[in-house]
Amino acid sequence: MKKMNLPNKLTIFRIVLIVPFVLLLLGESAEWGWYRALFGGILEYVDYIALFIFIIASLTDLIDGKIARKYNLVTNFGKFMDPLADKLLVSAALIALVELRRIPAWIVIIIISREFIISGFRLVAADNGVVIAASYWGKFKTTFQMVMVCLMIADIPQLKLVTDIVMWTALILTVVSLADYLLKNKGVMRESK
Repeated sequence: MKKMNLPNKLTIFRIVLIVPFVLLLLGESAEWGWYRALFGGILEYVDYIALFIFIIASLTDLIDGKIARKYNLVTNFGKFMDPLADKLLVSAALIALVELRRIPAWIVIIIISREFIISGFRLVAADNGVVIAASYWGKFKTTFQMVMVCLMIADIPQLKLVTDIVMWTALILTVVSLADYLLKNKGVMRESK
């Protein structure tokens, strides 16, 4: 059996980090007895620990892709798991933030729906032998979503206006990047008929 390379290990690590991240973020609102026993003395810092884990997980996404391309370590496992790990991390964060009432559910539904649509579109494209590269709109969208999630986890009252501006910008970029993606690649759906 072939040994797993470093980029793929980082991808798996990112998925594993989702568990402590969500447990830390939701623990206080869930009123778990073990949670209070474990973190009782540092409850006011738990959101920041969750934020730290989210940032580490997000950084592994940047690092694993660069390593894979630089050292020619791109694998089918990585091609499949890397984007899946990203979607799992962001979706878990957004759903947890809905539970904490820090973001409206309808915004999260739009963001996650966009990811499902793009994933389905990519599957159809791959089936037709077409590789669709990420667009700048998509990269801007991802950047603003990550910043939005970080601000909402930190939940700093003095940054409420900034958080709202970033949230609305992320939402607009989500819709614009989806429209751009579909318009640029509309031929893919025609070919599949």
